[in-house]
Amino acid sequence: MPIDWSSLLRKEDWWAVWIGFFVFTLALTHAIPWLPRIGEWTVDPRIALTSGDAPYLVLVGFFLLLLTSIPVLGMKEKIRGYWTGFPVMFFLAFLAIFISSQRTVKGLGLEYVLWALIFGLIISNVIGTPRWLKPGAKAELFIKIGLVLLGAEVLFHTLLAAGALAIFEVTVGLSLVWYFCYFLARRFGMSKSFASIMSSAVSICGVSAAIATGDAVKGDPKEISYTVSLVLLFAMPMLFLMPTIGRALNMPDAVVGAWIGGTIDTTPAVVAAGALYSGRAMQIASIVKMSQNVMIGVTAFLIAVYWGLKVERKPEEMPKPLEIWYRFPKFILGFIAASVVFSLLVSIMGLKYVSSIVSVTKEVRGWFFSMAFVSIGLDTKLMELVKIGGGKPLPVFLIASVVDVLLSLLSAYTLFGGLLFPPPL
Repeated sequence: MPIDWSSLLRKEDWWAVWIGFFVFTLALTHAIPWLPRIGEWTVDPRIALTSGDAPYLVLVGFFLLLLTSIPVLGMKEKIRGYWTGFPVMFFLAFLAIFISSQRTVKGLGLEYVLWALIFGLIISNVIGTPRWLKPGAKAELFIKIGLVLLGAEVLFHTLLAAGALAIFEVTVGLSLVWYFCYFLARRFGMSKSFASIMSSAVSICGVSAAIATGDAVKGDPKEISYTVSLVLLFAMPMLFLMPTIGRALNMPDAVVGAWIGGTIDTTPAVVAAGALYSGRAMQIASIVKMSQNVMIGVTAFLIAVYWGLKVERKPEEMPKPLEIWYRFPKFILGFIAASVVFSLLVSIMGLKYVSSIVSVTKEVRGWFFSMAFVSIGLDTKLMELVKIGGGKPLPVFLIASVVDVLLSLLSAYTLFGGLLFPPPL
């Protein structure tokens, strides 16, 4: 299989890496020495809106528009539609950050990610997302760029400690949950392809795993679509419930983060749920989730091999080992590289200097996360998701998901709660 070098400029994952490191370069060279912030306010919002930084927020919007237009053009998408929708995305993201800056709201822990999601859901489910706005809702691109930028905030020794534990948690949990879901699905009379797709979605990372496995087993597109819809349906309530449960039980940040990362099946929802609990929980949740994402390529490859040898018995169509690389989420490399680079910079230039750089990239990351969660809300029709089910797949998904929640909680406490190892954060 020849190497497809054109994917470096055509794939969303690679563009997330290039854009993330371009932002790092601008911050390191002081081309962007600072970023305007929305100040805290109590009763009169004009205090925040008339601050010295406020007028520059328009420039931030133009900067992000130009920055993200590059990958849109690179992926040969319609730029006019994106330019039409983006200003609304940025305004809703600004509104979410603005409301979360109110002192009482901030004290209650109602972060901008929650408000961004709510605004998107209101538009989608009350008036309907306008067709002209949809091209601006680039949830996956925004969240992947944000995660690459997050790498600068996670020092490499933390990534190694948390990542090693996460890989162990993911490997054990993935195997147990995958086989349990597959066994249950077959007992309920589901086809082998449908059972494989749903098992991968529940045990690995939802949408991406369902699509990759569906391709590996040549599954019915309806099976993939059904599974993806269930993933989104389950992720929404868990996004709010898990931080709430963690706060009610006064659970440690690392435990809640590992629990969220090991349970919720969409990366944006994982980041949002972690952020609702704490910054540390978000970091651990992201590391655990990306450890799961790493397993997409390996799992899809193994399933494809099994399918060719045992189920369909077509050895001539066996996937090559390089297929693992093609299925591997490349933005994870950007996250790891950012962690390594900024860890080296800390040892060379000192923590104070690097912190001043990260303060800029963190603000940019916040804007991307906010726009990502607005996009998720705009793409989610709650009534359509609620209607899904009624057949055998729904109880299979729910039972397997409950098992996944309990197993992830047990492993999170065991590995990240200080029972066997010191907490990584």
